[in-house]
Amino acid sequence: MHLDARERLRIADLLRLGHSMRRIALELGRHASTIKRELDRHRDAQGLYLPRTADHDARLQRARPKVHKLAANTRLRTLVQRKLNRFWSPDEICGWMKKTYPDDQTMRLCPETIYRALLLREDHGLHQRYATKLRTGRRIRKTRWRIRTGQGSRIRNMTMIDQRPAEVETRLEAGHWEGDLIVGVGSVSAMMTLRERKTQYGIIINLPLDHTAASVNAAAISAFAKLPTHLKRTLTWDQGVEMASHEELTKKTGVPVYLAERSSPWQRGANENFNGLARQYFPKGTNLAVHSVEHVSHVMRELNERPRKSLDYDTPAARFKAVRTAPAAALR
Repeated sequence: MHLDARERLRIADLLRLGHSMRRIALELGRHASTIKRELDRHRDAQGLYLPRTADHDARLQRARPKVHKLAANTRLRTLVQRKLNRFWSPDEICGWMKKTYPDDQTMRLCPETIYRALLLREDHGLHQRYATKLRTGRRIRKTRWRIRTGQGSRIRNMTMIDQRPAEVETRLEAGHWEGDLIVGVGSVSAMMTLRERKTQYGIIINLPLDHTAASVNAAAISAFAKLPTHLKRTLTWDQGVEMASHEELTKKTGVPVYLAERSSPWQRGANENFNGLARQYFPKGTNLAVHSVEHVSHVMRELNERPRKSLDYDTPAARFKAVRTAPAAALR
């Protein structure tokens, strides 16, 4: 979110009072890096920060038209289109290019650039027909930051997924969870889902009234309270506003929360897969509040008692029971 004129006036006032950049960031509810960038860009040669001048210059800079990478680079665009025609995902395309052209920065881009070019109604360089090559086949995308009507809730003090312990990726250690919500019709009712990465064991808790940060915290605390310590190592979630109280969740459960990048569901692949399975029982566009606790528990048992190829056709329930009862030292 861009700084507005009022925030720039406050920055100038707090600078005159001798406050540090970190103190200013705290007063404004912004990251310290945001304040540093603002001052680096808009201080004059004498180091003076003029808020009205800074606001005027920032508006002019934002108004400059920008040629998007895929529109400007014909070679890059052609290569992306060829891979999309072969049904490669944006993540696969970007990873392949990074490996194939390690020293050519002109052949680098991120998956989000491809998604935006395909799914936003703007000329970012790719024709809309290539959107049908995506797994979902969707043709339009409404991203959270484009439809927001106000500043909304922001998650403070986030610990991002790239700071997560390396052992989470290996799936050799139990106790690392991924979480999310599946939402009912009208975004009123919801269910919280958790999935353990090593055993693929899943937990579903119904939230029939709302899915605020307080309700999600209460559900997660209840779920983790039933687990031994060695099965409470990490939790990975997306940047939904239901995680606004993640620090309180960690304080109550002892489980550190790591947040995935925006619009990157592949970073929580285990949970996304579990949500897809749960949707067979709780379809989109339905009222999730009508399901009883007993029915939700029954569905959870059915999902956890299905044999999985990735577990050599063991069930998640059997694998989870084994690691739950085993001594912690034997799980490493």
